[in-house]
Amino acid sequence: MGLFGGRTVTVPCTVEIEQTPESLHAHVILDAGFEIEPGDEVQVHDAPTSVPYGERLTVRRTATITRAGALERAWTKLIAHLELTELYEVSFSERRKL
Repeated sequence: MGLFGGRTVTVPCTVEIEQTPESLHAHVILDAGFEIEPGDEVQVHDAPTSVPYGERLTVRRTATITRAGALERAWTKLIAHLELTELYEVSFSERRKL
């Protein structure tokens, strides 16, 4: 894989959207035999964006995956780590005085 990435792959996928009292979710399941890694971009073509309340929708679409290069992957991991460390500064203890 190159330093800057940019390799694209188009694969079939399944889009599932549910908005019921039991669940509210949207999932994309790729039919490809590889894992999405940090920095990769996935664009689903003609995907539905909503479903009426109380319904579940499952459709077949295609997705274009743009693979991140080594530099972009490393940058994404670094930024994610820094953003995660911001959560460490949050206190959940009870505060008596301000």
